[in-house]
Amino acid sequence: MLDTTHSEAIWNRINNKTKPLGSLGKLEHVAHKLALIHSQNKSDPVTNVWINKPTVLVFAGDHGIAREGVSIAPQEVTQQMVENFLASGAAVNCFCRVNNVELRVIDTGILKPVVSQSKHLIQQRLGESTENFAYGPAMTHEQVDKGLEYGEKIVKQSIDSGSNLLMFGEMGIGNTSSASAILSALSKRSVEKCVGLGTGINAQQLTKKRQLVQRGVNRCRGQNAKEVLRQVGGFEITQMVGAFIAAAKYNTPVIVDGFIATSAAYVAAKIEPSCREYMIFAHQSHESGHKFMLQELAATPLFDLSLRLGEGTGAVLAVPLIQAAVEFYNNMASFEDAGVDM
Repeated sequence: MLDTTHSEAIWNRINNKTKPLGSLGKLEHVAHKLALIHSQNKSDPVTNVWINKPTVLVFAGDHGIAREGVSIAPQEVTQQMVENFLASGAAVNCFCRVNNVELRVIDTGILKPVVSQSKHLIQQRLGESTENFAYGPAMTHEQVDKGLEYGEKIVKQSIDSGSNLLMFGEMGIGNTSSASAILSALSKRSVEKCVGLGTGINAQQLTKKRQLVQRGVNRCRGQNAKEVLRQVGGFEITQMVGAFIAAAKYNTPVIVDGFIATSAAYVAAKIEPSCREYMIFAHQSHESGHKFMLQELAATPLFDLSLRLGEGTGAVLAVPLIQAAVEFYNNMASFEDAGVDM
């Protein structure tokens, strides 16, 4: 749990800036969260916060459920998009460039490993693909445990290299099926509410997708979060779960992206509730189940741009807002400094 000893002092600093109370809205809450995290284990509240080497970790993995035609894209697209990330050709690469964000791509288990010497590629494979969760568990117990360990490993490496702000993105054809199943199984909401169009499937595919997701949900509803993850999750979601838990362990804030990343945050918060306090939610995705997942996490996202791409794009787009919160907290004058009487 975050130590809130300095919470009141931090709010006093924010409230004494040259502005009406609360007039910077959500940015004030971001500044408070960052200052609170920076003040952990300190005898006095910090006077300044800082962002160093913001990094997005894009986890890629293939899903057995994809063989059922629940996406408009074939499974091979996962590998092709990993190659696109490494060639700096994807949307997330564009947003990283303009916002000076580091990017790493983690192969958690795509059908065929990418052959590359790129320093941006990290191999943490749990297999070639999960199993088809419509007919049985997506993963073994050993794969889940190893995936959680891998998630912690890459977070620690990122922090050790100097990053104090992380983002998690993903790539995996079929992963909206897993995220929807996780939401339905853990929240007890109906599959119909939780399953959306994903990459843009037609009505017939949507009906089939809901039927397949329902099979997985029927098998694991009422189980604990780790078992739900094993039954209907994905390799990339599992490693993100481990990464969210590790970020809290190492006192590092994480910007949460869209539907898939939030499903991992949801599982992580069920397993280790204290990690929720380190999450900053970037946006509300237009994948239909995301709003319900945000409700389950009592999360208020920073913006809504009608995004539904994944890759960590929404999280990276939030970086300028985080930096703005840091800047006003550090450098905006107080009423006393400015000689303003209120």
